[in-house]
Amino acid sequence: MAVDPVAEERLDRAFMALGDPVRRGIIARLSRGPATVNELAEPFDITKQAVSRHIQVLEHAGLVTRTRDAQRRPVHLNAPQLEALTAWIDSYRLTHEQQFRNLDTLLAQMTGEEAGTNEREKK
Repeated sequence: MAVDPVAEERLDRAFMALGDPVRRGIIARLSRGPATVNELAEPFDITKQAVSRHIQVLEHAGLVTRTRDAQRRPVHLNAPQLEALTAWIDSYRLTHEQQFRNLDTLLAQMTGEEAGTNEREKK
């Protein structure tokens, strides 16, 4: 499988950013719509400066963007980047699901063969 180093680095930054519960909380809040730093800071018992640093990490990871709206700088979720993470996870999930289906098929065949053997032994 060819590895795109840029995509790998983007994944590393995104997963590292999501490793912090405050950042995951910010992502969860932004899933309901854009918010300012003050709005994002409300549920956390940390300073607004700390929330701003968390937002910078999320921005660097490409998970959020900021726009300017007069004096406000709302933060937005970057849904395509989250979808890229989901697609990466799904590729491995689908591989494992196929392996479990193959195992189920093998076990069903073995169980069927074993049942057939037991019936032949009874006769």
